[in-house]
Amino acid sequence: MLRYVLIGMSVLILIGVYMFSSLFGSDVTPQDGDKSFYEFKIPALSGEEIDFEKYKGKNILVVNTASKCGYTYQYEDLEKLHEQYGSQVEVLGFPANNFLWQEPGSNDEIAAFCEKNYGVKFQMFEKISVKGKDKHPLYRWLEAKSGESPSWNFCKYVISPDGEVIGFFPAKVSPLDPEILSLLKN
Repeated sequence: MLRYVLIGMSVLILIGVYMFSSLFGSDVTPQDGDKSFYEFKIPALSGEEIDFEKYKGKNILVVNTASKCGYTYQYEDLEKLHEQYGSQVEVLGFPANNFLWQEPGSNDEIAAFCEKNYGVKFQMFEKISVKGKDKHPLYRWLEAKSGESPSWNFCKYVISPDGEVIGFFPAKVSPLDPEILSLLKN
């Protein structure tokens, strides 16, 4: 019985530490917003480096993803967005394991999951961190530019054709929400 009490207390302490670190303070510095969106070069799930210069002049939706989240079904809407507006909008997915370890897989496992379950053809990148001390520089830039940081999986940033953050949407907002679509169609 004592063992179960100690395990329960340990779990509560871990949850408390996680919530405390999520609630207090930003780890973004002023220089994180100095570079241009188009200066980033990030490896895809396949390992090929993607130069963001190729996205210049396009509307972009950046989303942090996870395969074992209650919002994972949004992969379907992200793929619909990619299919319906592919010539106008680039969808960029960034798997992250920051929220209750809901993206435990390797890059190969994530790619297989996305293809098998959702037929994902939009650009997916290597697994990164979107919060904390090891936050990827792209997410440092997004936070510096928008004042917003992902609070869960499937948070969305809208980037204008000139590389500016023009919108942030929390996880519960569908990628096909009219407000997101209105920003992406401009």
